[in-house]
Amino acid sequence: MISVNTHAVIDYVVGVLLILAPFLLGFANGGAAMWVPILLGAGILLYSLVTAYRYSVAKVIPLSVHLGLDAAGGLLLLVSPWLFGFAQLVWWPHVIVGLAELGVVMMTQRNRAAA
Repeated sequence: MISVNTHAVIDYVVGVLLILAPFLLGFANGGAAMWVPILLGAGILLYSLVTAYRYSVAKVIPLSVHLGLDAAGGLLLLVSPWLFGFAQLVWWPHVIVGLAELGVVMMTQRNRAAA
């Protein structure tokens, strides 16, 4: 299981890495392959800053909503190469991080004592 505090750290690391990935991995071409991870990474950072857990600045949204956003983002990232038609250019970073995001959601402790 992943503690809520560990999940929070993972959120910030993944958010930054998603923003940087197109530039680091060579698919910063201005298309969907680039913008999907950048926008999802920015979204992760923003909603992490307002999630009701230790490493946020405002405890506005509950963890359950946060995890739902993580799951939706992970699923979108996973299918984005085919949904947006860039699988011939690049697909593996989107699939790997999408699957990892879904795995983190499934393994995160949900009870209040875990926070």
